[in-house]
Amino acid sequence: MTLGQKIAWDDTILPFQLDQSDIRGRVARLDGVLDGILKQHDYPPVVEALVAEMALLTALIGQTIKLRWKLSLQVQSKGPVRMIATDYYGPDKPGGSARIRAYASFDRDRLTEGAPFDQVGEGYFAVLIDQGKDTEPYQGITPIAGSGLKDCAEAYFAQSEQLPTRFSLSFGKSTEAGGEEHWRAGGVMLQHMPKASPHAQGGGSGEGGLLEARDIVDGDDLENWNRVNTLLDTVDDLELIGPSVAPTDLLVRLFHEETPRVFDTQPVRFGCTCTEERVRSSLSIYSARDIEKMTTPEGTVTADCQFCGAHYTLDPKTLGFEAESDPGDSA
Repeated sequence: MTLGQKIAWDDTILPFQLDQSDIRGRVARLDGVLDGILKQHDYPPVVEALVAEMALLTALIGQTIKLRWKLSLQVQSKGPVRMIATDYYGPDKPGGSARIRAYASFDRDRLTEGAPFDQVGEGYFAVLIDQGKDTEPYQGITPIAGSGLKDCAEAYFAQSEQLPTRFSLSFGKSTEAGGEEHWRAGGVMLQHMPKASPHAQGGGSGEGGLLEARDIVDGDDLENWNRVNTLLDTVDDLELIGPSVAPTDLLVRLFHEETPRVFDTQPVRFGCTCTEERVRSSLSIYSARDIEKMTTPEGTVTADCQFCGAHYTLDPKTLGFEAESDPGDSA
């Protein structure tokens, strides 16, 4: 692959459909997006790996949803990594880039030398969809399960949507000839097309009674699902993460007998939506007494964005619903 081709596929999601099997999917490649997310923080390697996996899942899932505004994924845990949060903002206009941001909250003293997912304890995996003004946000929750965040996402789709879903992911630090070490990630998402009437009734056959594909589809649908998953099992990490194999070539290599059909790619980039105006809006519910409690000895109110690290220093007299003056008056 030439440098130009590599750049063309980095930080993109390629939608595709397997017409022979009634299965849709996505191929994602993340490069600069992960650098943008991770350079904002000084995460230990195990936390970086979890954030990278969550960002990759967010890219794959976000592109499957017809978003007017935002998809959020969250992990809440009793383990050393207490929370991982990601946001995917749909493009502002046709052909525009989607934006992804992410951060993690963790207890550094409780981290172990185990695998990244070992740092996640009992808890839940949540998907939140907010289509913006005048809409009711949607939230779906499933217990932490399996041996990775991708297993949690698969369990979510089985429980909440009754859609057999499979993720094959690869992520880590990569060093190309003549370049610096940096994070890369790549993955494939498979999902059975929705059916009019869900097949599953009652509890599932998976861990803790969770639903699995065989609980949701049967007959030819299950046979097709199993066959395509067997083909995906032949993929290796370098094919997923790139950059030497183009996503289109990967689809032909894996699924040429399934008649793959591709659609327009979706570019993605790191992007945060925090602004001073949003900070002020979030503080508008507080009284003057509450604002006084937030005021530093230097006489200011400060706020930091957990996603991008932006720092805001504000005049307390301009904050809250009892503000004494407008922000412009303090300039």
